[in-house]
Amino acid sequence: MLKAHPRHDEEVKTRHVLLALLVALIWGVNFVAIEAGLRDVPPLTFAALRFALVAFPLMLFVPRPRVPWWTVVGVGLFMSAGHLGFIYLAMHLGLPSGLAPLILQSQVLFTVLLAALLLGERPGRVQLLGIAAGVLGLGIVVLGRGASADVLPLLLGLAGGLSWGLGNVVSRSARGAKPFSLVVWSAAVVPVPLFALSMVLDGPAAPVRALATMGPVAWASTAFTVLISTLLAFTVWNGLLQKYPAAQVAPFTLLVPPVAMLAGWLAFGEIPGIWDLVGGAVLLAGVAVSQSGGALLARRGRTTGDVVSTPATTTAVTATAVTTTPGPVASPGPDPALASASAGIAEVPARGDDRAPEPAGQG
Repeated sequence: MLKAHPRHDEEVKTRHVLLALLVALIWGVNFVAIEAGLRDVPPLTFAALRFALVAFPLMLFVPRPRVPWWTVVGVGLFMSAGHLGFIYLAMHLGLPSGLAPLILQSQVLFTVLLAALLLGERPGRVQLLGIAAGVLGLGIVVLGRGASADVLPLLLGLAGGLSWGLGNVVSRSARGAKPFSLVVWSAAVVPVPLFALSMVLDGPAAPVRALATMGPVAWASTAFTVLISTLLAFTVWNGLLQKYPAAQVAPFTLLVPPVAMLAGWLAFGEIPGIWDLVGGAVLLAGVAVSQSGGALLARRGRTTGDVVSTPATTTAVTATAVTTTPGPVASPGPDPALASASAGIAEVPARGDDRAPEPAGQG
């Protein structure tokens, strides 16, 4: 594990840039792996299986996070079950693997808004500008999809981004917990509700029948999402967050949608429409502006010794990572989703203290 307490003036070393690029590549390809697995397994059953394998048997070896039980349940339900349950359903109903991580970037915008509504964290003007651009980009994609009647999968994908944003807000109360412990233990919350919903939507015998008849492609997809996208990529990402400030690491997640689009084209021949590309570019620009606004607030606070909230910069790194990760806290995502247990408040040192703030949730 890389050393914590990163310096804000430290340049990201080349080998760490390569590691961040590797994580973005894994999380982008992860959506192709998910789509391949969904061809044989009902979406909610597939998501439940993934988290069951993340939680067990690791729970026997990983200490329980030192946070209230409701925090673990909230992170599991919103950041994992809701986030990936919705995105798996959306992809099952036709949301392309290249478009899914793009739509999930809306979680940054949702997190800023939810943090303002529920926690009283006021976004800066630059962040509001980024949110406006992001909403415009999403509107362009929705209008383009509306012309081809593919709105429902898109709305489910947005619901996944909203659930991820709620999970980010809940995870604020997990500050100081070991992120990997939170990923593993919150994953244990996911299988029961998702298996139950699958039985309601797909039939009482559907989960058992699907698990009994899973083919090699579905099992390979499961292995990739659990071992590579969740456990490996999350561990690397968490190490980078302990070495560098979130504002230096978070922008790498913006590479996930282009990688996923390229992977979807190579694997399935999926070609995004012109409205998807235009709206996606505007959305990513809005996310980038919102992140830069959060970083600007942090820099201003650093010069005054204040404590400032930076939801845009801290939640974008969160991923799925143990998903889009992308996975989550454990994100496909990203998957960043499962990596996003670290959404929180950047603690800014007072003047004269050269210790840089540790990303929230690291410990």
